[in-house]
Amino acid sequence: MASDRIFGLVVVIGALAFFAGALQIQTSFLSDPLGPRVFPILISGASLLCGLSILARPDPEPHWPVRAAWVAMGAALVVLVAYAYAVVPLGFLIPTALASAAIGYLIDPKPVQSVIMGAALSAVLYIIFKFGLGLGLAALPRALMG
Repeated sequence: MASDRIFGLVVVIGALAFFAGALQIQTSFLSDPLGPRVFPILISGASLLCGLSILARPDPEPHWPVRAAWVAMGAALVVLVAYAYAVVPLGFLIPTALASAAIGYLIDPKPVQSVIMGAALSAVLYIIFKFGLGLGLAALPRALMG
């Protein structure tokens, strides 16, 4: 019960910090009507509500994950941080495929299926982001693109 309240408090503090960071996002005169702040503000609001609900109604007997689950979550965190650093210099497709395959493998350790799904997810997301949403993503490293 105390661990739930501590976690809820951490979520509330994190949501408030994320909200403060979202308010610092600079908007230009020519940005879209909603602007770049809206999505982070919505995420921080949802996180704040979740943290407050955990504080208000903690689980009387929380069940913490076993050690293997903590190791898998730590590995996922390392993969996602590495992805954040790799996506700009290596382009979108390669880091996304590798990160997706690694996370897929952590969820269900089937190497061939994880690699296929990672590559497919990378390609589909690239098409959606580049052509559907019009984002300026580099598919591959600039050295390969010429």
